[in-house]
Amino acid sequence: MKAILAKNFGPPEVMHIEDVPAPVPGPGQILVSVKAAGVNPVDSYIRSGLYRQDLKLPFTPGLDAAGVITATGEGVKHRTVGQRVYIARSSFGTYAEQVLCKEFQSHPLPDHISFSQGAAIGVPYGAAYRSLFQRAHALPGESILVHGASGGVGIAAVQLARNTGMMVIGTAGSEEGIKLVQAQGAHHVLNHHQDGYLDRLGELTCGKGVNVILEMLANVNLDRDLTALATGGRVVVIGSRGRVEIDPREAMGREASILGMTLYNASENEMLSMHAAFVAGLENGTLRPVISKELPLAEAAQAHHLVMDTSTMGKIVLVP
Repeated sequence: MKAILAKNFGPPEVMHIEDVPAPVPGPGQILVSVKAAGVNPVDSYIRSGLYRQDLKLPFTPGLDAAGVITATGEGVKHRTVGQRVYIARSSFGTYAEQVLCKEFQSHPLPDHISFSQGAAIGVPYGAAYRSLFQRAHALPGESILVHGASGGVGIAAVQLARNTGMMVIGTAGSEEGIKLVQAQGAHHVLNHHQDGYLDRLGELTCGKGVNVILEMLANVNLDRDLTALATGGRVVVIGSRGRVEIDPREAMGREASILGMTLYNASENEMLSMHAAFVAGLENGTLRPVISKELPLAEAAQAHHLVMDTSTMGKIVLVP
């Protein structure tokens, strides 16, 4: 079968498509024929050597995928050959024609959800859900600011927060991005390229500030985020590309919290909980992954360049 291999850590060009042996499912495992593989910023960080330096080289990148089960190992009881599934993590990377994973690293994919949409669920919706409910403990009636709401995680966060009953404010950097975020259900969308855009939060929250902020670029925004919070507000740091200086007094006066988030710390029960919510949301139509671009598997390097471009909207997927 064909798979992407990275033989060294480094720039996107360290990845190449090669022929590798097809995997065989062992006890408790399933084999999935991949129809689409999701591309996430974290894939780029891992490939560069910033994260997971413990990976044995060469390795196949990728955490998310969707496809059809072609074989099951001994002891598999809840998945069947021919079933459509999406994958969140696997025994190996997902940038391949076939992927091996544990039974419960796969989840049922409703017929009306495309494989590309299925490949857009694991990391983006997982990061949004963990940030909102497992870290910030967001509640109906609270207000939320989603930075970079036109990206994969941002779109997931807007949909999840709106469906929970929160007042949702998103940011985007273009007219196209603003319209996209509005279409996901945000009550208000701000252009983060406009000077003083956070000043509008006072009027939008009746002078109280926002209860929760999801921060995708903490090295740029975190200091200003603290000034926009309500008393007892929480900032969840989902992404950062450098160091930042903040004024602790802004957090002290509001008794605010700065929370870190990584999906790698989610327990098995937390993962099962979030994916039960995702399957229900996909079935009832409240969760709608947005695909921005589909690229051939061989163009994984190009996909890694695109996924780090802040102007990218929605999800990038690779199609074997």
